[in-house]
Amino acid sequence: MTSVVDTTVKNFNSTMTGAPALSGTAGSLISLLDAVLVNGFDLKTASGLTVAGGVASLAFTGSHSAQLDGVILIAGITGAYASLNGEQKVTAVGAGVVKFATAMADGVAAGTITFKMAPAGWEKVFAGTNKAVYRSLDPASTKMLLRVDDTGTTIARVVGYEAMTDVDTGTGSFPTAVQISGGGAWAKSSVANTTAVPWALHADARIFYFSPMVAQPTNAANLGSTTRCFGDLLAYKPGGDAYACVLNYSTQTGSPTGASDNQVFTGVGLQMAMPRSYAGLGSSLLHCTIPYIGTNTFTSGSDGALGAFPSVIDGSLLLSRRYVAQLVTAPPRGDLPGVLSSPQSQVFDVFKQLDRVPGAGAFAGRTLQVLAPTTALASASTNVNTGVGFIDITGPWR
Repeated sequence: MTSVVDTTVKNFNSTMTGAPALSGTAGSLISLLDAVLVNGFDLKTASGLTVAGGVASLAFTGSHSAQLDGVILIAGITGAYASLNGEQKVTAVGAGVVKFATAMADGVAAGTITFKMAPAGWEKVFAGTNKAVYRSLDPASTKMLLRVDDTGTTIARVVGYEAMTDVDTGTGSFPTAVQISGGGAWAKSSVANTTAVPWALHADARIFYFSPMVAQPTNAANLGSTTRCFGDLLAYKPGGDAYACVLNYSTQTGSPTGASDNQVFTGVGLQMAMPRSYAGLGSSLLHCTIPYIGTNTFTSGSDGALGAFPSVIDGSLLLSRRYVAQLVTAPPRGDLPGVLSSPQSQVFDVFKQLDRVPGAGAFAGRTLQVLAPTTALASASTNVNTGVGFIDITGPWR
């Protein structure tokens, strides 16, 4: 039986028991991406599964990575309850139990039941030593490829491609070598060692957002993160936009603590590369991300365009979607799925990384998770240098 709620959005973070570790070592980012995008992780054998009153309780011994609103992948159920195999969204986690909603009748499932964190629905097309190429498995995706060169310690280099024949060879690169030689930078850690870096990754089968807290190994007072992305926009072009795939990156390839420029929640600079124009012509074009409501040059949550949070009028948290365009004055090419920006300042006084916020207004019924985009990776985070952005973890995004 298909889950009774949407499971397309997957949420992962380093606080999960058994989650892959990120650090300033070669290959750590690829190990993380393999686990969350392609394979899933923390496979465990359950001791039983019971359904009562529309709730399925999966019992096990020890600990597991499952968190509220995470998605698990179940296998091995036989007999009358076999339709519960597949993806299920977690509604509660307790000592030795994970629960999810179901329409199945009360009873006890049979079989050797296993479960793990469900992967986001991507494939690893090519691999090399600390190198990998990823692509969405969704038939509706643009099928663009992401090459990750993780041979460095504190920074990985990323390039999108229209087509590839092996891990090092491709055509239709974005960004091009002229736009940035060697690819854009995704910082992993401020130090080249095995110290664990807190991270979060939010995804559906067509786009993912990677948010590491890069400066944590050198300064525990830094509570901010950088958010990068790769994947398909919600395109506006009637009939579809075959090249509406975006790769966000830093141009600061020499210093991981400097790699905090243009991000998903910050619109300064053209560092959202797309393979071609909306018309399907030409080659890589650089775009920027812009809030529908707010100031392009400010980070979400540190933007006072609509005053400070909470609103003096009604105490509200104000939110806006973000779009991608070739210029600040150009029309939107598409929205960033699942991303919500705040055109208010002082938001970091209240919300911190991975906090959960109930949606309101147009986003009522959805749960939002906090990310804390920063422009000062090497210093303590404050509401001046650190913003707050939000990811819809309820879904669907499309």
